[in-house]
Amino acid sequence: MTATTGIEVDGGRPGAVRPDVARRRAMGLDILVAGAGPARLPRERAPHAQPVIAGGPHRWSARDGGEYLFVGVRGGGPALLQEPSVNGMLAPGDICFYDVHRPPSLDLPEQSRTKTFLLSRDLLGLADRDLHRLTGVPVSRGSRMGSLLSPFLSDLADTAVTARSAVGDMLAWNAVNLLATLAAEHLREQGRPAADDQSSTVSRILRYIDLNLGHADLSPERIARAHHISVRYLHKLFADEGTTVGRRILSRRLEECRRELADRSRGTRTIAAVAGRWGFVSATHFSRVFRATYGLTPREWRDAAGRDVR
Repeated sequence: MTATTGIEVDGGRPGAVRPDVARRRAMGLDILVAGAGPARLPRERAPHAQPVIAGGPHRWSARDGGEYLFVGVRGGGPALLQEPSVNGMLAPGDICFYDVHRPPSLDLPEQSRTKTFLLSRDLLGLADRDLHRLTGVPVSRGSRMGSLLSPFLSDLADTAVTARSAVGDMLAWNAVNLLATLAAEHLREQGRPAADDQSSTVSRILRYIDLNLGHADLSPERIARAHHISVRYLHKLFADEGTTVGRRILSRRLEECRRELADRSRGTRTIAAVAGRWGFVSATHFSRVFRATYGLTPREWRDAAGRDVR
C-alpha cells in the first residue's frame, strides 16, 4: 500500500494520506479504506482554472453511521463543471460517483467509514455528459444493482488493500469492471444509456491485454471471462476494429520485446528471457515472428540498437 503524489486526502496537501487510511494502487485504480472518524473524500487538483459554480458546493449528508462507498472519477473537461449543486441524503451502503476535482463535502456521523475507488473516466467508459448525469444521483443500497454490488465492492476493497501484489492487482481489475458495469447500468435505469458502449468496452479490453501481456495463457476465453462477455462477441468487437484478438496480442508482445531489446539500461537479459517476460513460450517461435514482422532477428535488432547508442 503506497501513497501517490498528487492525491489530496488530508487538508488539501498533495501526496498526504491520513494515517487511518489503508490504500492499494493498481491497474489504474486507487482504493482507499478510511477508518472511523471525520469523513473527507480524496481530491485532485484540476489541470485548468475552474469557473465559479452558481449552484454552490455539493453536500451529502447521512443520519446513520455505517459504511459508505464513493467512486472518484478522474479526467474529463469543462462539462464536469456544469452540474447543479447537490444536497442529498445517503444511507449506509449507498454508492456515490463524484468528480475528484471538486468532491462533495460530507456530513456523516463520526462512527461512519468510507471506502473510495479512484479511477479515470476512460476506464469507466464514460463520456463527459455521462459523468455529469452520474454524480448527482447515488446508487441506493436498496436498488437492484446496489444490493448486489455494494456488499461485494465493500469486501473487495478490504481484501484488495491487504492482499499480496498479484492478488490485489487482480481484485483491482475486477473492481474496474464492476464499477464500469455499475455506471452503465445506473445510467440506463435513469433512461440515459451510456455513450458508445461498444467503444468503451473495447478500450477496457485493450487495456486489459496490455496489463496481461506477460501471461502466456492470455487467450480470448480468459479475456471474455474477465469482461463478462461471450468469446463470440469478443471476436466481433475486434472484427469491427479491423483486426483479431490474437493479432492484437501478438503485435503488442512484439512491440514490448522490441522496445526492451533496444533498451541498454535493462542490462544483458537473454533474448529468451525477454521473450518469456512478454508471454512467448517458445524462443524459436518468437525469433521467427519477430523477423517476419521487422525484417531482422531479435539479435540483429539488439546489436543494431547497441551500435546506435554508441
